[in-house]
Amino acid sequence: MPHPAPEPTAELVVDAAAAVAPALSPDGLLVAYGVVGHGGRPGRPYGSVWVVAADGGSAPRRLAEGASPDLAPKWAPDSATLFFGAEDPGRSTVRLARIGRDGGAVQELTDRHVAVLDHWPLLDGRTVALLAEDGPTAEQERRAAEGDDATVWGRRLPPARLRLLDLGTGGLRTVAGLGDRHVVALSQRPDGGPLAVLSLATAEPGAGALTARLDLVDPGSAAVRELGPVGVEAGSPVWWRHEDGWHLAHLAVTPPHLVGGLAVLDTLVPEHGPAAGHRNLTAGLPYCPAELAQVADGPPLALFADGLDTALHRLDPRSLRFRRLSRFPGLLAGLTASRSGAGVALLASTAYAPKDVHAGAPGGELTRLADTAPELRAVRWGVQERLEYRARDGLRLDGLLIRPAGTGPADGPFPLVTVVHGGPYGRCADEFALSPVDCGQWLATAGYAVFLPNPRGGSGHGHAFAATAAGAVGGDEWHDVLDGIDLLVARGVADPGRLGISGWSHGGFLAAWAVARSDRFGAAVMGAGISDWGMQAGTGDWGLLDAELGGSTGWEGPGPHLHDRNSPISYAAAIRTPVLLLHGEQDTNVPLGQAVHFHRALRHFGVDHELVVYPREGHGLDERAHRLDALHRLRTWFARHL
Repeated sequence: MPHPAPEPTAELVVDAAAAVAPALSPDGLLVAYGVVGHGGRPGRPYGSVWVVAADGGSAPRRLAEGASPDLAPKWAPDSATLFFGAEDPGRSTVRLARIGRDGGAVQELTDRHVAVLDHWPLLDGRTVALLAEDGPTAEQERRAAEGDDATVWGRRLPPARLRLLDLGTGGLRTVAGLGDRHVVALSQRPDGGPLAVLSLATAEPGAGALTARLDLVDPGSAAVRELGPVGVEAGSPVWWRHEDGWHLAHLAVTPPHLVGGLAVLDTLVPEHGPAAGHRNLTAGLPYCPAELAQVADGPPLALFADGLDTALHRLDPRSLRFRRLSRFPGLLAGLTASRSGAGVALLASTAYAPKDVHAGAPGGELTRLADTAPELRAVRWGVQERLEYRARDGLRLDGLLIRPAGTGPADGPFPLVTVVHGGPYGRCADEFALSPVDCGQWLATAGYAVFLPNPRGGSGHGHAFAATAAGAVGGDEWHDVLDGIDLLVARGVADPGRLGISGWSHGGFLAAWAVARSDRFGAAVMGAGISDWGMQAGTGDWGLLDAELGGSTGWEGPGPHLHDRNSPISYAAAIRTPVLLLHGEQDTNVPLGQAVHFHRALRHFGVDHELVVYPREGHGLDERAHRLDALHRLRTWFARHL
């Protein structure tokens, strides 16, 4: 008789390795990628670098251990060597290292005084562009040793400076012409010409959001030429050649908005002086660009979030519109192309297959090259189904339903937990997701049905769909979630007397909003969520962008304020639902004070709740023990109350 499928344990979930950051070699023959996981070891996840033939003709080979999970591997222009970030458990800085494509000794290229954040091997083969923070000076180290560690608030986050590393001499030059600007991304012109550099006036995310700028940097002389301002959350710069000259395209929030869908913005690069402006190449599209990839001097490739799926597009240089090459049933991410553009490599995930490395021709069939977590296939997971429904105002919506493992359409009703994505500019693609944050399958294997909605404010349905969240959080997006729950109750999937809700970040806000504005839920989990939008605008990393979501700030006069109307804390007196609050102690995105504020309100009104604070953690959970704890608490909380 066949053996029954094992039940997943929290250890299986947390210790499963994950493929990250694929990089297709310029010659198109090899794909390098990182593998990140705990492997049963305590603390933060560990990384390693692997390489595999792009045609699938050979098995993956591990090139190096001790790789930073945060620094993607990248190829030298001749495809002979690979650059990556090296770190040891006891070291606080990431060093740049390189290794041959066939393995061998690892050569470290920087020391502990240079905290490397990103890197780009340049086309001359002799230079690597680095983003690196300034290391501590001797005076700063002396003062810190004496306990004198006072920090001027505006300087608490050092800028990521652009530096040019000479591989022959080891010399490191800082591009002084950028001043103290915080560099976020760059791309070299495919003929070996200048670097297109995106930067912010400060490393503080909120303060820097409105100061994004595009510059050209000569890699030889380090001379800087300013091209002009760009939009909010600008990134992913790519060059391409049109009949009228060189163009630069990049991603940014659709102008002039602070909150909304991303757009591909394009500009002709003049021979002298600033650029004339940017043209929106994705205006009016019913889906959202997510990534751009440079292809020699030809038009760029792009990934688009398209409902529950992901599509690969190429820019048509005649119409200046993106044309779809293929649509993948699930999630694609980490797009990288060969120099010629004949091949691409990326991460792909479907409903029952976690993200893994794939490659193929643009628009052709993708071949899976790695099998990073084969142990997950042995588990009988919940049954994942696509949902389409109409909101109460008639808008077409989508989402996912995960039925409890081993059940079918005729079974039910079940206790239903709604898990809301973050952002709000995120989405639930038809992928396999398994973590304390994306906990749908973890709950489905414990007997719960799980609803993963894609309400307004998210990605995948165009700019207008995403922009509705501005100043109106908890409005249409909340009704969209409720309408999906009502649909599942009407279909006999969900037991209306056993409803729960969970979410992280903006999803945590909606979980708090749900229990503050409704008595339908028997339990809620609020992970790193916002309880007070006025406080969030004044203390969170994103400042004015959070104010755009919440609707106002506390310094706009004595009120009444729109952010108070949009904040769960304002309705705490009405809460009766038990709430589990999970938060990282060092979270600066959504500071811990949001959870403490909500906790005190719940305590004041006698609401059953628990506040769990994870030391050393930021906006997510990295350490193995904390991830295990969160998974156990999720199941225990819902089992107790549903």
